[in-house]
Amino acid sequence: MLFAVGDIASCRNDFDEATAKILDAHPTGTIALLGDNVYETGSVSEFANCYNPTWGRHLSRTRPSAGNHEYQTAGAAGYYAYFGARAGDPEKGYYSYDVGAWHIIVLNSNIRRDAASPQLNWLRSDLQANISKACTLAYWHHPRFSSGDHANDDSQAAFWEALHAFNADVVLAGHDHNYERMAPQMPTGVRDDARGIRQFIVGTGGRELRGLRSTGGNSEVFNSNTFGVLRLALSPTGYAWQFLPVAGQSFTDSGAGTCH
Repeated sequence: MLFAVGDIASCRNDFDEATAKILDAHPTGTIALLGDNVYETGSVSEFANCYNPTWGRHLSRTRPSAGNHEYQTAGAAGYYAYFGARAGDPEKGYYSYDVGAWHIIVLNSNIRRDAASPQLNWLRSDLQANISKACTLAYWHHPRFSSGDHANDDSQAAFWEALHAFNADVVLAGHDHNYERMAPQMPTGVRDDARGIRQFIVGTGGRELRGLRSTGGNSEVFNSNTFGVLRLALSPTGYAWQFLPVAGQSFTDSGAGTCH
């Protein structure tokens, strides 16, 4: 089981406590953080005073990625100090791990990520080394495609191209403060139900929510009024998703897909 969300903690409100309580009810499973994990600058004091009292109680099963707000502290020093080895090499911030039959890749969209970058060379090598895995999921902060406030981000294209070349199945992102599910698509944005990658944006961790900017291509579900967490049940041949809303909210989204 994998739980995923980004754009989480702030000392300005208590919504992050509400989303942390979702995890309290699901005490097993890996937690994938999709960046901007604490506001405003990802400082040591903000992690200690704003993140740790709520989401910190699930630290032992957390696998983070960094957002742009973490990098408002030089070198994301507060982020790497708080998560330690869980966040990977502080000079890189990208790493991979396995959950059952799935290979999980964590990328860093705040540093160089063009096709000739060290990060892309590592990504291709990691995918090649795990080519025998039936299913692959990747996550990072900035979405390639979005109907939300920040819109599409072409600078993420090289990630998608490498992942698609190795038949990756699912991509998760945050950054836009909403929930959005898109149909499987190519790195160019062309829908492809056979070999496309399905993207979820889950920027609903607690900071704030923001509305629709424009209808993104291949968007199937968009919600900007409900905080919550995405749960992914990962099987050897596929996945089932369910958006878990905070207490008192009713929006949800669920479905299933198969690995390529």
